[in-house]
Amino acid sequence: MVKKYLTPKFFSSTVMARPSSKKVRIQNQRSARLRRQRGYHWEDTIVKRFNDQDNWRAFRLGSASNALPDILAVNTPAKTIYTIEAKSGTGTSLFVPAEQIERCMRWLKTFDIYKKRQVILAFKFLSKKRVDIDVYKSRELREFFKIWDEGTDITDCVCSYDGQISIKIDGVEKAEIALRDGKMPFQIKNGRRLRPTSRGARNGTTGKNNRRAGAK
Repeated sequence: MVKKYLTPKFFSSTVMARPSSKKVRIQNQRSARLRRQRGYHWEDTIVKRFNDQDNWRAFRLGSASNALPDILAVNTPAKTIYTIEAKSGTGTSLFVPAEQIERCMRWLKTFDIYKKRQVILAFKFLSKKRVDIDVYKSRELREFFKIWDEGTDITDCVCSYDGQISIKIDGVEKAEIALRDGKMPFQIKNGRRLRPTSRGARNGTTGKNNRRAGAK
């Protein structure tokens, strides 16, 4: 019987494979950290924009693991409250799970003293598009604030770079749904322009420090 021995070449190829797998793990960890940082920055920006406006107060409520909306924004004199899910990224689409929309709806129901209660999906497509690992190309920055219609069945959804919302069933994008644009009390960035979304924004009287809010 002929015995087969492991050659040095075998050991060499085995050892070389380990750093590659470690490198991938490190890259994945780094990507996850960047996504968290982008998410935090976008939430923080929205909160600051609201708090720069008269009569508005906004708060970050914590991470998704806390079963809370990302942001709560209230205007007591106007009897208005928003629960907000904020998504940002460098891809061509941004995903919102159904359970996050549902928890926003659930929170709104506890604040029945407010006449205007809305779930807002806030999307930010960064001014760089990821085309490969650590490789990006420039594009227009775009922001969308969409109102989730209370009469719409809650489901996973995706926002495209063009601002179109599609429902997602079993991981597959289905028909588009028409969600209204939310009229925020501040100006929304879209490319190099700031797009007003309310009468006050068009008149330049959206708040106590409009210039500062637009610069966020």
